[in-house]
Amino acid sequence: MRVPDFIIQYLCRLKFIVMPTSTILYTGDLRTRAKHVRSGSEIITDAPVDNQGKGEAFSPTDLLATSLGACAMTVIGISAKTHGFNVDGTEISVTKIMAENPRRVAEVIIEMNFPPIEYTEKQKQIIRRTADTCPVRLSLHPDLKQTLILNFPGSHE
Repeated sequence: MRVPDFIIQYLCRLKFIVMPTSTILYTGDLRTRAKHVRSGSEIITDAPVDNQGKGEAFSPTDLLATSLGACAMTVIGISAKTHGFNVDGTEISVTKIMAENPRRVAEVIIEMNFPPIEYTEKQKQIIRRTADTCPVRLSLHPDLKQTLILNFPGSHE
């Protein structure tokens, strides 16, 4: 007998059952297709050209670096909403720097360019402090250098 989905979802919310976050299918040729279980959205990963791949999609390490930028911006967005100011339109550049022996991400540089809004010093402080609380940032190994650059209109931090 199959348990209905709505019962499983209810039990998951009550923390009785832990459901997978995603499923991944290796499609061959150094490519995967990952599916987000809850939403059904999919992403493709491809090995980078410097590691025998085609580089036609995000590599897994690209996703790691991108996750750091997206997470930091998400928690900043939550904090801005809570404190009544706007960060919509912030543009983020993510740079991943690889190291060898062993092959790994050595540094991720996140540069955030905030929209032309006159942020108060208090709002800037909220943004700075909040970025440091990003769960991805706190989950990464301390040897991974994480550089965060916050550019507010009229100043560079």
